[in-house]
Amino acid sequence: MSDSAGMLATNVMHFARLLRRAGLPVGPSETIAAATALEHIDIGKRHSVQAALRAVMVHRHEHREIFDQAFSLFWRNPDASRFAAALAAMEGMRAPDEERAAPGSRRVSEAMAATKERPPRGGEPPQTFDASLTFSEREKLQTMDFEAMNARDIANAKLQITKLRLPLDERRTRRWHTDTNGSRRSLKATIRGSMRTGGEIVTLARTAQVKLPPPLVILCDISGSMARYAQILLHFAHSVANDRHRVSVFLFGTRLSNVTRQLRDRDPEVAFQMIADIVPDWSGGTRIGEALASFNRQWSRRVLGQGAVVLLVTDGLDRDAAQGLEDNIARLHRSCRRLIWLNPLLRWDGFSPKTQGAKAMLPHVDEFRPVHNLASLQSLIESLSAPAPPRGSAINAWKETP
Repeated sequence: MSDSAGMLATNVMHFARLLRRAGLPVGPSETIAAATALEHIDIGKRHSVQAALRAVMVHRHEHREIFDQAFSLFWRNPDASRFAAALAAMEGMRAPDEERAAPGSRRVSEAMAATKERPPRGGEPPQTFDASLTFSEREKLQTMDFEAMNARDIANAKLQITKLRLPLDERRTRRWHTDTNGSRRSLKATIRGSMRTGGEIVTLARTAQVKLPPPLVILCDISGSMARYAQILLHFAHSVANDRHRVSVFLFGTRLSNVTRQLRDRDPEVAFQMIADIVPDWSGGTRIGEALASFNRQWSRRVLGQGAVVLLVTDGLDRDAAQGLEDNIARLHRSCRRLIWLNPLLRWDGFSPKTQGAKAMLPHVDEFRPVHNLASLQSLIESLSAPAPPRGSAINAWKETP
């Protein structure tokens, strides 16, 4: 009996480690509580065991689906994880007719695979590694093109993207707040404060102007030529949307889709699954002019106030031969403080804007930058964190380079 109890406690510990690798905040207290909960139920009933473990190991609603996936794989047959339908969220977008995996199933399958690949500890000598080789691999990942990455590289790149932070330069607003070191005296706040001392003015209240980072708007092309880049850049958009306020994200191919609300979910698997349900034109054609016209007509006045910064992510290949593109991007440029065009084709040294779409867009952007690897994303963050350059200076500098 004691041996069976010991094996059950060991399995609970391994199950907790699986949940932790899948991203759930499960620690020693949850593991002990799970082992204790199993002592008060009939472990012969599968649904009772699942309900008991879920009650003590899951603390957020969005983690329930991941827990259920992990439970069905671990407690039924640990080897079944290799046969799980673990499709990535973006792959589910590319094949909408196929059966999609539930959010979190890929993460659980990868966590199970990590358990199988881990060698036993008993009798093995301590492993050593060369720090220089580790640094070289990390440096290689920074400069590797997103399109050349395999599944493991993409997973590592997504992990690095979640660590990126985007501190945009702050701008003064029209609002004022109480500040003892403020540059402006406030008669209203001074009189209000004197009411506490019977109408006698003891100190002069001061205020300072509120400073906030400008709104950030991301317009990302999800056409067939941009699908692989958009898959990874959406992780960047998800990280930014959960790290700061006033971030709006739109996807466009043949139509415009607002995915800001979906990206607010802290679990990326759940967020991308919701995006897959509402975006019908993934990996299709591109109508940049029509998408920008829709944005200017429906959303520009809502999200482009207070000196907004716009990131336009596209390769400039337009299905409609740039019909209406120049007028709409010119209007977009006038509506925002800073318009940055991120083009993965710019990674080629000999790139030249020969397409009609590129020729129409180029005169109306403030900066023209590549976005094809982690290093380019880091360079973008550094540029956004610095004060904005004069309008047209960056694009003119790019035109003048041989």
